[in-house]
Amino acid sequence: MTGLSPFAGRIIWALKLKGVEFESVEEDLTNKSDLLLQSNPVHQKIPVLIHNGKPVSESLVIMEYIDEVWNQTCPLLPADPHQRALTRFWAKFVDEKGKEGGEAALEEAHENLRILEKELEGKKFFGGESIGLVDVTFGSFAKLLDVLDEVMGSDKKMIDEDKFPLMGKWKEQLSELAVVKSCLPPADKLAAAVQARRNESAAA
Repeated sequence: MTGLSPFAGRIIWALKLKGVEFESVEEDLTNKSDLLLQSNPVHQKIPVLIHNGKPVSESLVIMEYIDEVWNQTCPLLPADPHQRALTRFWAKFVDEKGKEGGEAALEEAHENLRILEKELEGKKFFGGESIGLVDVTFGSFAKLLDVLDEVMGSDKKMIDEDKFPLMGKWKEQLSELAVVKSCLPPADKLAAAVQARRNESAAA
C-alpha cells in the first residue's frame, strides 16, 4: 500500500478499528512490483489486502471483506439488510465523488457535500453513534481536502464549516478518535505529495 493514498488509508483505518495486526507494504506506483501485478492483475493498483495468501482488491470490497472476517468488534455495516443497503449506497456515492474530485469545480464539490450534510442530520457519524463504512470511506479523504485547500491557497474551502456545520462537527469528532489520529499521515508529507501531483499535472 501507499501511505498517502486515501484508498489505501481507509483499509488501514478498518484494520485498526477491528484490532487486526497487519503488515503494510509501501508500493512505488511508478515502478509496480511483481507482487502488486500478481495480486491485482486486472486493475494493477492499490490497495490490495492479502489474507491467508489470497488477495482481495478494490477498497470498498476489501472493507466489506474485513467486516465479514473480523465480525466480533466494531461493525462497519449495520445488521439490518435495508440499512446495510443504504450504507453501501452512500459509501459508493462518496467513493465515486471522491475519485472525480481533488481539484474538481468547487461548486460541484459543494453540491455533493450538501447531499452528505443532509444525510448527517441527527447523527454523530454517518454510521449513527459509532463510526461505520461511510465514515471510513469519506474520512480518508477529509485530511486530503484540508491539505488541498492549503496547497491551492484559496480562501474558499472544500469543507466550509460555515456552509456545512454538521460536516465540520463530524470531521472534528472523527479526528478525535485515537484510531484515526494514529492513521493520519503527517500534514507536511501529504502537502508535498499533493503539490508534486499538481506539478505533474501542470507539466503534462
